[in-house]
Amino acid sequence: MQGGSARAAVFGVSDGLVSNMGLILGVAGADPAPAVVRLAGLAGLISGAISMAAGEYNSMRVQSELLQRELAVEATELRRRPDLETAELAGIYEQRGLDPAQARQVAEAMMSDPDTALQAHAREELGIDPGQLGSPRGAAVSSFFAFSLGASVPLLPWFVAEGTVAIAASLILGVAAAVVVGAIVARSTGRPIGRGILRQVLFTVIPAAITFAIGNALGVGVS
Repeated sequence: MQGGSARAAVFGVSDGLVSNMGLILGVAGADPAPAVVRLAGLAGLISGAISMAAGEYNSMRVQSELLQRELAVEATELRRRPDLETAELAGIYEQRGLDPAQARQVAEAMMSDPDTALQAHAREELGIDPGQLGSPRGAAVSSFFAFSLGASVPLLPWFVAEGTVAIAASLILGVAAAVVVGAIVARSTGRPIGRGILRQVLFTVIPAAITFAIGNALGVGVS
């Protein structure tokens, strides 16, 4: 759950860029009036940003509630069976390399304060940091604005140009943004930057090329 807002922001930009670039070039492929492309791009930006924010909020809310329930169960166990919980904590510390006497001493020190005891058991037994459950609202806001940022990149040229010029500008800006996003994602995940950039560029360009081809075919077919 740590860094939930940052994760939502990074992937929100990526999703906004990929989805709206595909939508804009797909519509542009049918060669409609520039206003139609702008309208489609704005609709994709708004609906996508709202959908992303709602989905991120709901996902993190459910995760947070599940983790809070686990913490509540653990807190109840600490009150009901402190001796057993102390022994369990001491056993964990023994597995970490402490001798039995030291492990017991550390466990008893942790158990002397209810809040400290809950934090220790949450981290050691459940792998949860009670202070880092994440913010569903923060993740939703980050996702909304990040998606909007990514989705606006291929849309901007259509406010100052049209036709082939706007299509080319959308593609160039989209690829440039994909390079930046790919590098950020690669660094945040510890992957090779070159591979991350290549993957993001392919994920951006290939769907856009497919939707453009489909739009072009349908546009010719119905004209």
